[in-house]
Amino acid sequence: MKQLKVLVTGANGQLGRDMVHRLKKNGENVFAFGRKELDITDINRVLIKMKEIHPDVVIHCAAYTDVNMAENKPDQSFLINSYGTRNVATASEQIGSKLVYISTDYVFDGNTSSPYTEFAQTNPLNQYGKSKLAGEQFVRELHSKFYIVRTSWLYGKHGHNFVKTMLTLANEKDSISVISDQIGCPTYTLDLSERISQIIHTDKYGTYHISNTGSCSWYEFAESIFKNKKITIELQQIHSKMFENDTPRPPYSVLGDRALILNGFNKMRNWKDALVAFLSDLENR
Repeated sequence: MKQLKVLVTGANGQLGRDMVHRLKKNGENVFAFGRKELDITDINRVLIKMKEIHPDVVIHCAAYTDVNMAENKPDQSFLINSYGTRNVATASEQIGSKLVYISTDYVFDGNTSSPYTEFAQTNPLNQYGKSKLAGEQFVRELHSKFYIVRTSWLYGKHGHNFVKTMLTLANEKDSISVISDQIGCPTYTLDLSERISQIIHTDKYGTYHISNTGSCSWYEFAESIFKNKKITIELQQIHSKMFENDTPRPPYSVLGDRALILNGFNKMRNWKDALVAFLSDLENR
């Protein structure tokens, strides 16, 4: 395959770091920028950097991802997730770069019992989901060669995530309460970055749902983490209404992978297999 020149925003984040590693491993020419190196809310800086590097592909991982804080500070969420994305889309379109925009399962309201396809009606419940959906809309309106990648329940070696939190709590507590009435798809950032690195070599543009296959509740996810690590701990099921945080979240946000399959890409491995691989990798770091 042709070597690509790839610019990655949010390169210091959980997905961004694995994305940069995968691209370099594949032999791509990578330009990685964190928030300090490239403030996506400054359209002039974004334009200057894009024209300076002139990448073949821009992978836009930068985002405001604190769901609870987004509820309290919606302007900050929209500034980064919506208008920051507008800036990246505008600049990359000007120089003819392909664009990958990382979106979320939270663009859906969860009022269903079957996996969401890429063509399902969106209806976000919280400010984070609304700001990410607005980012999708800017991409569709302002760019001509894009891949919108919706994913869910991310975890990986870098940054904070549910798996690491559970392992930390297991060392501190004898009992843990975990929500059992929210169903989704845990996704290993390593697997997600691998699939994105394949898609960018094609002209198969559009919206993709990319998560590890299968589904579970947060409780079942925690149960699987402790089972794999052979950790004995009292695990209690609680309903989301009993949780102190009142940010609305979709009760069911399982993503169907219709676009991946119809465009000739392989299915993602099951979330349980991905979790085993991640825990092994974490242990061997």
